[in-house]
Amino acid sequence: MTQSLPLPPADRPGRLLRAVTIAACVPYLALKTVWISGSRVGIPDGSPLLEHPATMAVANGVTVLMDGAVIVLALLLTRPWGRRVPAWLLALPAWVATGLLAPIMAGYPLQLLVTALGGRAHAAGGGEPFLDAWVFAVVYTGFIVQGLCLGALFVRYARDRWGGLWRGRVGQLPSGAPGSARRMSAGAAAVLAPPVMAPHLVWLSGGTAGLSAGRVAGRDSGFYVMEVLYVVFLASAVVGGLLLAFRRGRKLPVAVPLTAAWLGSGATACWGGWLAVASLTGVEKDADRPTSLMNLTYAGHMIVGLLVAAVGVSFLVERSVRLGGRPAPGAARAAALAGRAAEAAGPTAAGTARVASGAGRPAAGPCASDTKPAATGKPTT
Repeated sequence: MTQSLPLPPADRPGRLLRAVTIAACVPYLALKTVWISGSRVGIPDGSPLLEHPATMAVANGVTVLMDGAVIVLALLLTRPWGRRVPAWLLALPAWVATGLLAPIMAGYPLQLLVTALGGRAHAAGGGEPFLDAWVFAVVYTGFIVQGLCLGALFVRYARDRWGGLWRGRVGQLPSGAPGSARRMSAGAAAVLAPPVMAPHLVWLSGGTAGLSAGRVAGRDSGFYVMEVLYVVFLASAVVGGLLLAFRRGRKLPVAVPLTAAWLGSGATACWGGWLAVASLTGVEKDADRPTSLMNLTYAGHMIVGLLVAAVGVSFLVERSVRLGGRPAPGAARAAALAGRAAEAAGPTAAGTARVASGAGRPAAGPCASDTKPAATGKPTT
């Protein structure tokens, strides 16, 4: 990306956003800490979470570190030392945070709205609740505030440091071909997206093929809200990637496809990865454990998201070279990271992402329910 520009000292809005972000982390961190210490506050009798204390202690410890990273990001975006952080070291955790928070920020308010309009809050036969209702309200409200404030801080920081990368319109981009590698990566994501999206469309229409028995019994309004969001984020990722790779929508500001690719790829890859990891913990009852089709869908989310992320990294690195004459420290490393991440998702994704990111060719210049998959209707905390 472009060379680091001097950032002004944190002004009053920046300090306020930082303080609110840190304050919003406190309820979640406090709740996790008391759970690690053995408290059962907010966990009802009969919850499956009580059957795996060791697994839950590890999961709670990991998520404490994850929420602590939000505090570090808030400081990085507002303190002078944050100006010297390499681009990849900031952009990667910011992208992951976007991916994990965006479905909650969109899903929880929509679930409340749909329920208030007469939707089913809890499906009959959905099994024992794994957390008290007030826990979701406290934790998700904190997540939404964190996402809004951290997002505002990141936009302010990125505008000052890398604002030139998304100025102008798509039609004003250099006339040179964007490269077959980037097009191949975006095309692969577009080809893989329909099969990944198909199960969600089936479940949205009322079908149960591939759903576990517990999910079938527990379908409520929240379940359908989340299924809609999975489809929306997938579509956003693919459309954003195609627009960047093929330079369609010439009258659109560059920021539009870049934002669509950022949000869509982050939510698709990171949320799919989170659900896949959660399915491996084994804290759920047999009826609630993901089926093979559900696990395959999670993997598909990760692959599509990583392919689109590779398109975005390739676009930003190339534009940085064109605008600044050379990539900023860490930009090339960000491209390599995208290839390594795709490598973990599968050989096809790895090969495509590696080529799209530029490897191999000369350079051109979230609460104890963390383990509960969100397909039950509530976003995972």
